[in-house]
Amino acid sequence: MGLFDLALTNLVSPPILFFALGLVAALIRSDLAVPEAVAKSLSIFLIMAIGFKGGVEMASASLSDAAMAIGAGILISFALPFISFGLLRATSRTGRVDAAAIAAHYGSISIVTFIAASDAGNAMGLAAAGFMVAVAAAMEAPAIFSGLILAGKQEGQSDRELFREVAVNGSIVLLVGAFLIGWATGETGREVVEPLFYDVFRGVLCIFLLDMGLVAGRGLVRQAGALQWPVILHGLYMPVIGASLGLFIAWIIGLAPGTGALLMTLSASASYIAVPAAMRLALPKAKPAVALTLSLGVTFPFNLVFGIPIYFAIARAVLG
Repeated sequence: MGLFDLALTNLVSPPILFFALGLVAALIRSDLAVPEAVAKSLSIFLIMAIGFKGGVEMASASLSDAAMAIGAGILISFALPFISFGLLRATSRTGRVDAAAIAAHYGSISIVTFIAASDAGNAMGLAAAGFMVAVAAAMEAPAIFSGLILAGKQEGQSDRELFREVAVNGSIVLLVGAFLIGWATGETGREVVEPLFYDVFRGVLCIFLLDMGLVAGRGLVRQAGALQWPVILHGLYMPVIGASLGLFIAWIIGLAPGTGALLMTLSASASYIAVPAAMRLALPKAKPAVALTLSLGVTFPFNLVFGIPIYFAIARAVLG
């Protein structure tokens, strides 16, 4: 299967098409909406499912391989904000604090992009190792600390308070907890929950991505006049830079193509859940709307539509 076939497989998959439907509906100002309570419930389900399934896979995986990949993920997450910050300051008029906040988003990860890439990899026959769930969880926090270093000061928030805020973030707690439950119960646990976490997973993902399309499209409509072109372009080239770094690290530590592609995807994604919450507390002077619209309205669609199939094709060619 070539790059075009991989891209076509991803583009015509139901989850991606439902995301496109939500995006179009928002751009034409349709009143289509997914109730907030439903969207929140779907996100809880998806995080539980991906965490649990990763834990089940981890039960038969090599701990040494997992530790190496987790260490690589932490390194990437800490390093990427420095690259993002330098490029933003060199190419745009973004202030130091805003640039630091945006850069932190690009060092952390999007769990929904991770879920979509995992699903796409399975469909392409390039499934990743289960320990990548642990890598995703480990990549949430380091970028936040990099962002605070770049901002110059922490504006009234102590290191201890911020660390606790990040550590008890709901998505991280649920992801890690579900992963540990899946790891502890293994195949026996899988048999118990298979009808819920496995059989209906892609259908739930379709509804959730429909909502993500609506959120992304409405963010673009609201912030259209506030985003400078250099900043918009940042949201398009940073995924390429992050994926390139992820590929290099995957090649160094010898990851398989599917696992390497998922590390590339994590490195290419941008947070719109954990980091915005942390930045709101730690850097209250930063403009959250710009960073959030950039990560969710520009980088997320780019990765979903173009990035994921490209990352898998390149990983297969380089790491296969």
